[in-house]
Amino acid sequence: MSTLLAISLTTGLLSGIWGWVAVSLGLLSWAGFLGCTSYFASPTQGIKGLGISLLTNLAGVGWALVIIHGSQQFGSDIIGYVLTAMVSFFMCIQAKKQWLSFIPGTFIGACATFAANGHWQIVIPSLLLGGGFGYLMKASGVWLQARSQVKVTITQTPSAP
Repeated sequence: MSTLLAISLTTGLLSGIWGWVAVSLGLLSWAGFLGCTSYFASPTQGIKGLGISLLTNLAGVGWALVIIHGSQQFGSDIIGYVLTAMVSFFMCIQAKKQWLSFIPGTFIGACATFAANGHWQIVIPSLLLGGGFGYLMKASGVWLQARSQVKVTITQTPSAP
């Protein structure tokens, strides 16, 4: 079995489970899929990649709240645009720190927060659990592919004369 097929199978199965978990816990299933996507897109994989993905998602939530509350504080569209420009700069420059180096993860967290109208209390657990599901999707797919290779190797070994 190819790695792509194995990851596709486990991702399909775990996506259905995530949908049920999200509804059962009152979370945003779409935000969880953003957390999952963030992990899959991260250039660093494994536990370290999951950590970087989740930290950048959380940083994005924080930056979005700065924009939301800062814009409301000043009550001017122009000030809001200037604030957005400044915060976007910081969202990128924070990548100088290794654990905040995945810039798309930061923007994913911010976008999820904007889409949820600033309700970070539901965005954060959705992103975190979704990222965890993303990790499980890939790890279980890699495991399944490796297991299928072992079986193929055993069954293809020629018998002794």
